[in-house]
Amino acid sequence: MNPTAPNHSASGQVTFLGAGPGDPGLLTLRAVEALASADVLIADPQVLDVVRVHARAQVDTPLQASADEASIPADIPTLRDTANLVMAAARAGKRVVRAVTGDPGLDGYVAEEMLACAAEGIVFEVVPGIAAAVGVPAYAGVPLRDAQGTDVRFIDARSADARCWSEVGASDATAVVSTTLDSVAAAAGELVSGGRKPDTPLTVTVAGTTTRQRTWTATLGSVAQVLKAAKVLPSADGGQPVIAVVGERSAAAQRDRLSWFESKPLFGWRVLVPRTKEQAASLSDQLVSYGAVPHEVPTIAVEPPRTPQQMERAVKGLVTGRYEWIAFTSVNAVKAVREKFEEYGLDARAFAGIKVAAVGEQTAKALVAFGVKPDLVPSGEQSAAGLLEDWPPYDAVFDPIDRVFLPRADIATETLVAGLIELGWEVDDVTAYRTVRASPPPAETREAIKGGGFDAVLFTSSSTVRNLVGIAGKPHNVTVIACIGPATAKTAEEHGLRVDVMSPEPSVHKLAEALADFGAARRDAAIEAGDPVTRPSERRPGSRRRARS
Repeated sequence: MNPTAPNHSASGQVTFLGAGPGDPGLLTLRAVEALASADVLIADPQVLDVVRVHARAQVDTPLQASADEASIPADIPTLRDTANLVMAAARAGKRVVRAVTGDPGLDGYVAEEMLACAAEGIVFEVVPGIAAAVGVPAYAGVPLRDAQGTDVRFIDARSADARCWSEVGASDATAVVSTTLDSVAAAAGELVSGGRKPDTPLTVTVAGTTTRQRTWTATLGSVAQVLKAAKVLPSADGGQPVIAVVGERSAAAQRDRLSWFESKPLFGWRVLVPRTKEQAASLSDQLVSYGAVPHEVPTIAVEPPRTPQQMERAVKGLVTGRYEWIAFTSVNAVKAVREKFEEYGLDARAFAGIKVAAVGEQTAKALVAFGVKPDLVPSGEQSAAGLLEDWPPYDAVFDPIDRVFLPRADIATETLVAGLIELGWEVDDVTAYRTVRASPPPAETREAIKGGGFDAVLFTSSSTVRNLVGIAGKPHNVTVIACIGPATAKTAEEHGLRVDVMSPEPSVHKLAEALADFGAARRDAAIEAGDPVTRPSERRPGSRRRARS
């Protein structure tokens, strides 16, 4: 054994991880893997919220600054005590993840931390990330090269000297400049002084790859006026980082065709999803795909039935062969039966010989996660009516048992029960869980609901309308109201709400599609009229007053 070799067993290890420019979806698979095994997470404030969701609940985060609270200008070094924190945790034998914005290979301060690890013999690895200078132009619809192979030069305005500006200014290369919002005009002036023509196109993108992204098209000579006319500058947020792309590839005509991200139908919309968290997950994912920022507010809490004996008898009946079918009409019904099974020491094998029906895809997924593949899922509408369309009538020859177990909520409608009886089945209609009004959301959320801070709200049932108004107040008049069907819309109107969007089918996914169509039409109308594309919550001064009148 070499006595001079570092003793790795006494030390931890460090992963220097690139978290990308802001979009959580740009994290690599290796990054997610490293975060899941970290003991200590030390992250730049701008990306802490991006990476923390992939870490273990008990991970130590010495730096607690939130990405929303931290607005650190690009010319200020990232917290200089991070090197000491990294080294101290590694010396204590911890697995440390040091997460940085963009790519660690482009961060000079992180290079110093790597050298410090190497000097002490601490094992480290590097997980590359997408650099802001590459990822942000891609999200802004600004290609950096074309078939002619234009040169690309990357400039950090903080450290660029006169020679750098003159070299790039004298060339025809596409220049990608990392700077701050209030320094863009100065950087443009440096390029003009270096030889670039004032009419050279450029784009300026702030908050790139996030739903706060905004891009302006100008020229080197007009950028200051364009930002001033857009009321972007002067601003207290002028120190926030931006990526400016200079060259023919950033021409407005090109970007108009390639701006795929900011042109999403609900781009940047804050959409309220008043459902239970389990129900909201897939709907929120769909909204994100349209560019929205979903905010889930539970309006219903699920509790056990007041008298559990009926549920206990039905579950025992499953085991003793009392039922031919069991029908699940919600994810919560699956959860209630599963919990009762676990209470009795049962598992999915207890469903052997019993046919299982699910009212829709989400309920079916919950069953599959339980280890049960449903025999019947509606081929058409995902509702009780859709389930009845496909449900076979009772046949005394082929069905040895004529009874159906229906575990459901205490407030469920009688549609399915009546339909099954009409088909010749006996139904044990059992209250598996109770739905009660949830606790009020935080004060900040209530104020946003009443003050017009949300762009849209999706109502998926009459109860979500009643409960949301009851626990949080009535949404502001500027908020777009989308309802899943006529009954829900009627309830919304009874509460004084203007219904803007109606789902063509009683499906949460069709409801989200309808809202996206509404957003796209609204965007197209603004562009056709030559008006700026704005969100419903972006009101002009005094518009709140007019909306209330």
